[in-house]
Amino acid sequence: MMIEMMRTLHSSRQQGFTLVEMIMVIIITGIIGGMVAIFIRAPVQGYVDSARRAEMTDIADSALRRIGRDLRLALPNSVRVSGACNGVAACYLEFIPTSGGGRYRVDTPGNMLDFTISDSSFDVIGPMPVFAAGDSIVVYNLGITGASAYDNGAGAANCAASPNCTTYSSNTATTVTIAGKQFPFDSPAHRFQVAQSPVTYACDAANGTLRRHWNYGFLAGQPAPPAGGTSALLATNVSSCSFIYDANVVAQRSGLVTMNLGITESSETVTLYSSAHVSNVP
Repeated sequence: MMIEMMRTLHSSRQQGFTLVEMIMVIIITGIIGGMVAIFIRAPVQGYVDSARRAEMTDIADSALRRIGRDLRLALPNSVRVSGACNGVAACYLEFIPTSGGGRYRVDTPGNMLDFTISDSSFDVIGPMPVFAAGDSIVVYNLGITGASAYDNGAGAANCAASPNCTTYSSNTATTVTIAGKQFPFDSPAHRFQVAQSPVTYACDAANGTLRRHWNYGFLAGQPAPPAGGTSALLATNVSSCSFIYDANVVAQRSGLVTMNLGITESSETVTLYSSAHVSNVP
């Protein structure tokens, strides 16, 4: 009986691994793992690089699309650019957004907008635009002295102090009531715009940021950047940025804003270019 047990124990010991065998298995496994890592590393790194480039492209594209959407609603002749705008130095793009507009009545019968006196109401020809509290009514904005919604003093919440702008009060289905105003010029097309607070896009490649500013009020001189108000960060890791504005692309009727935005991460740069047309027919 004792002999049989010893034989069984001896047999079970012979079925195990020796230390040398275990070391060989570890070495072979390491060699195989190293070979697999060499072949996998390049595709994995390529995927990581592609994902990073896609993210940078998405950031730049989203920012430029946002600016383009805003510019398409800009008050005619309200776009202005300041700063070196050489791609590296700070660059500032400002405009007055609008929420709508329409045509005012200029003859009787009906409530016409009188340009010879201070008038406080007028009939709208066609659909009534949508208004909100704090909106301003602008007539024939030429962007020059005497006909610019910016000529309003220092940071007023609305442009009531400018020559061709007043505040919206209320409206019915056909008539708009405004703060009394004698507008200096009649629009050839008898048009008015519903203006909101100015917006500034501030791009600073030195600090790597692109910001949107609003609710800082109307200023005769372009702020660089605006003080106060509200701001939101649109992009980081900005390595280049510029805005170029040509006000007379089509016979003083249409302007063009050209935008350039570069994003840099991990020594790689993605640069996108975009442009947006703005109507300059007041």
